Amino acid sequence: MINSNIEIVQDDDRRHVFHSWSAQRRPEPLVVVGGGGSWFWDAQGKRYLDFSSQLVFTNLGHQHPALVKAIHAQADRLCTVAPSFGSDVRGELARLIAERSPGDLNMVFFTNGGTEANEHAIRLARHHTGRSKVMSAYRSYHGATAASITATGDPRRWGSEPGIPSVVHFMGPYLYRSAFWATNEAEECERALAHLRQVIEFEGPATVAAVLLETVVGTNGVLVPPDGYLAGVRSLCDEFGIVMICDEVMAGFGRIGEWFAVQAWDVTPDLMTFAKGVNSGYVPLGGVVISDKVAETFRERSYPGGLTYSGHPLACAVGVASIHAFEDEHLLEHVRALGEGVAGPQLRSLAERHPSVGEVRGRGLMWAVELVRDRSSREMLVPFNASGPASEPMARVVKACTDRGLWPFTHFNRIHVVPPLVITEEELGQGIEILDQALTVADEYVRS
Repeated sequence: MINSNIEIVQDDDRRHVFHSWSAQRRPEPLVVVGGGGSWFWDAQGKRYLDFSSQLVFTNLGHQHPALVKAIHAQADRLCTVAPSFGSDVRGELARLIAERSPGDLNMVFFTNGGTEANEHAIRLARHHTGRSKVMSAYRSYHGATAASITATGDPRRWGSEPGIPSVVHFMGPYLYRSAFWATNEAEECERALAHLRQVIEFEGPATVAAVLLETVVGTNGVLVPPDGYLAGVRSLCDEFGIVMICDEVMAGFGRIGEWFAVQAWDVTPDLMTFAKGVNSGYVPLGGVVISDKVAETFRERSYPGGLTYSGHPLACAVGVASIHAFEDEHLLEHVRALGEGVAGPQLRSLAERHPSVGEVRGRGLMWAVELVRDRSSREMLVPFNASGPASEPMARVVKACTDRGLWPFTHFNRIHVVPPLVITEEELGQGIEILDQALTVADEYVRS
């Protein structure tokens, strides 16, 4: 029986749970005991509007009845089976994903999450091309296993170095903090592509197996690519025989109002990774959607990789139910409508009222509010990769949110607005109103 005594729960956690990305001498974690829809609550009964979708994965919210029912039904029938056997729900989910993927992405290799998906995408690309180098952006996060953490560009990579060999980083487009001195999106796109071409040429095109990029950069800024950028990367990959891998772990499954974000720009990669929103994290699941061309490489040749729980029936059953729920509830249309009619306008209005807001950007239900001390110089509210006392301004903003019952997602100097896709217009407005109140704290640090 699960213990409901809050003190015992916290003591067990403190003594026996080793937490990721954390010093283990840390404040007691909030103990969550329940959830429903866009909300969750703690042991004292305090409710929080989940503007983080946990770690941007509860796309269908908490305790969605169709997903819970699918778990029960599959558990009653067959809890697990090895990946070498056929499974009806595994095959059905693979078909449903392929049917909703762009172009000739027709086969799915299932993993337990996003980091393994990127790990195997890199391996697939290397074996398909016979080349070793993988290129990825500095502003990126691809996971925490050996290859995926080396491909990651942000500071979470540092503690795992030296990583795997033959990974090269480049600068992606980010107009607000342009590395290319661009003044508009067209310039940023053109110059970012010229930079990528130059890095490929300097590294030797015949040595490059893959370009790996988040279709919409997630944790590192909600960086929506300028029109033409993804098509330009596709063109470069075609020119040099390089595999294009789109990491859709965060942006996929409805987050921007499309099944997969690449579809907003009519681009088809060679490999596409997913996790998170495929079944809202109810049971761990991820995977790689594979093009016919790459799959053909392994038609007669064995693929050197696998996972004990690849395509776990419980996880796949929830994935099948999730896709049907998306369509039954018209969620892609719902997300587009909320993004265009509520999130975008209300966040931009909020920016006009708060001098601490440097930029608002996003699409669908994936937005970033970038906080600054000075709009002219664009000095970040907290320094890059800040910790300790230097991070206090953001910590105060977060506390102002949680005190009011809003659970935000933050990274460096940004608040990301990434609620469950089932959120109502009223709930979304309520969350933005709380954020509006909390930003008065950030305004205190603005240089007059």
